[in-house]
Amino acid sequence: MDNPKAFLTSLYQAAVAAADPLTGLRAHLPSPPRGRTVVIGAGKGAAQMAQALETLWPGPLQGLVVTRYGHAAPCKTIEVLEAAHPVPDAAGLQAAERLMAAVQGLTAEDLVIALICGGGSALLPAPPAGFGLEDEIALNTALLASGAPISAMNALRSHFSRIKGGRLAALAHPARVVSLVVSDVPGDDPAQVASGPTIPRQGDTAAALAFADRYQIPLSAAQRAHILADQGPQPTDPAFARDHVAVVASAARSLEAAAGHCRASGVEAVILSDSFEGEAREAGRFHADLALEVARRDRPFRKPVVLLSGGETSVTLRGKGRGGRNTEFLLAFAGRIAGQGGIDALAADTDGIDGIGHQAGAFADGSTADRLRECGLRIDDCLDRNDSGTAFAALGDLFMPGPTGTNVNDFRAILIR
Repeated sequence: MDNPKAFLTSLYQAAVAAADPLTGLRAHLPSPPRGRTVVIGAGKGAAQMAQALETLWPGPLQGLVVTRYGHAAPCKTIEVLEAAHPVPDAAGLQAAERLMAAVQGLTAEDLVIALICGGGSALLPAPPAGFGLEDEIALNTALLASGAPISAMNALRSHFSRIKGGRLAALAHPARVVSLVVSDVPGDDPAQVASGPTIPRQGDTAAALAFADRYQIPLSAAQRAHILADQGPQPTDPAFARDHVAVVASAARSLEAAAGHCRASGVEAVILSDSFEGEAREAGRFHADLALEVARRDRPFRKPVVLLSGGETSVTLRGKGRGGRNTEFLLAFAGRIAGQGGIDALAADTDGIDGIGHQAGAFADGSTADRLRECGLRIDDCLDRNDSGTAFAALGDLFMPGPTGTNVNDFRAILIR
């Protein structure tokens, strides 16, 4: 293959296209109500979901959604707000208050359509009574640095909120709430996406605090007491009996689309998993070991082949470098395959942004380690500083497609020839 980067990019594009909100929403639209249709939403692709809904919906719409700064899309009647991600800000707090106000005072003949996708947890700060925005900012900052999986993060977030864990849907009662979800979480549990503002979950407060202890997430005595006492709306509450939830796009579907594109191009594809979690660098080394086995011994898969995977890894912050979980995954991957020919890889976030910066991820191959040394950089040193973004920027190997308007989390493609 003459241009591995172009081929890997085409696989990413196929994966993102499969998560296009217009395609996903079309198959899951509810029937129009007798009363009003109110739209609410949150996430890095919420504006694009709102735009698609306006195209598809047969009647009048009103409402608002919140997305990350720079991820807005023009809508006609649905207002688009912007706020900070991954650390909340005052604009997010104001947006959360406005979403809660938008669903109050509705009737049983009204319909609420909730457009939910990844990133909504940070975009909807609404600390419990007695706490302030600074408390939620501190919690999110600690979670991001902890290396905890998304399930643990969202368990804590949903118990420390006036909007998450189904509370937004509870405010909408007696209106019917239909949640249309683009899943960015391993296992596609919709109650986990954006910490489930419209989807109540059976919360285990003791388990949430156990996560905090396991990942050394600092909580004040007041925060611990609140989380332990929090019950929140329960899924069995009759108030939610008429509600409906549909996952309209997911990593699994996007990986299947990428695999189909591979095969149409004459290259076999294997989907390893759509649910990888754990430390990004360890996941990178695992993928590298598997790629080396294929490259050197034609097992457990025969080359040429593309290995595909998704999910959401995490990064335990040890240094003050720049990067994200996909570039950290790929830097560890590059260290393991150093000197091996015939392996090219792309790791990127499907929303177009990986951590902090403008990159979605990066490319790597067997020459990455040597080229870094020529730039005066060592892989181990960069990993120690969590400085993977700087490393790939030095090589010109960052992948920067820009915001994609959707989010089904990590996408990894490894071509072995």
